[in-house]
This record gives sequence, structure tokens and C-alpha cells, in this order.
Amino acid sequence: MEFAILAPIFLGVVFAIIETCVAYVAEQVLLNANDAMARKIRMGEVTFNTGRPTDTTKEQFRALFCDELVVLLSCSPEEVMIPSRLHIDVRSVTSFNGQANTIPDPLPNTFSPGGKETINIVRSYYTWPVIVDYLRLVTFHSPQSSSVNQQLLVATAVFKNEDYK
Repeated sequence: MEFAILAPIFLGVVFAIIETCVAYVAEQVLLNANDAMARKIRMGEVTFNTGRPTDTTKEQFRALFCDELVVLLSCSPEEVMIPSRLHIDVRSVTSFNGQANTIPDPLPNTFSPGGKETINIVRSYYTWPVIVDYLRLVTFHSPQSSSVNQQLLVATAVFKNEDYK
């Protein structure tokens, strides 16, 4: 009788722990992909409108980004053309001040990095499905909220491009 009473609570806690661990790994995969693509922009391996052979379009950049997502995160060929879960924001900015502090709404899908020695920001957002987090239903969202079953994973890199040749 005691087992029948305590088993659902115990299993709920175990599944919540497992889901938290999997979401953490997914966030690390997103962070690694974001850092790898930021490194390619910083070193001049990926450029935009510079007249170089490394010039990349928005779709090509998304495809390269998707190639970096090796486990847990889905980025199908259809996702490259029409983003539904993965949103990528790459742009040139004028200074380092406060660039990584805000999450725009709606989530952008831009690709306009600067050239040599410019300051750039690469942000990626992934809408991660949440299954077991029942506490969120009670504490963080109103009953009308549609985002109860989703968590936004965010990775950001702000850097200054090298003086590549």
C-alpha cells in the first residue's frame, strides 16, 4: 500500500531529474555549435558580402550550424529553410556594451556579420520541449500561457573579428 502511494511521486522526481539532465546536455550541444560557428566568423572562414570565396548566405550558414548539432537537437533539411525550433541571430554591432543581455521577441533569424575587425554577436535559440516539469504549471505560468511545455535554450557569443587576409 505504501509503495502504491509513494511510487508515483518517486517516479515523477526520477523522470524530472532525467529530463533536466537531458535538457542540460542539449543546451551544451547548442552552446558548442554556437561557439564553433562564432569561431568560423571570427577567423574569416565564414563571411558575408565581402567578395571573398568564403562568402556565405543565410541558408548556407544555417546548414553549417545544423551540421554542428550532432545529438538531441533536431535540424532537418526543412528546418534549414523554415525555422521552427532553431533561431539564429548573427549581426554586427557597434560596441560590446549590453549586447548579450536581451532576448528579442519575436526571435530573429538574421545573418549579417561584419567584416574584418568588427564586433559581432552570434545568438542561437532553440525551443526545447518539456514533458515532466509539473512544478512549472503551478508557479511560472498562468493557465492561459501556451509556453508551459517549452523551454528556450539560449547560446550567445560576442567577439571582435580578426584582421584576416
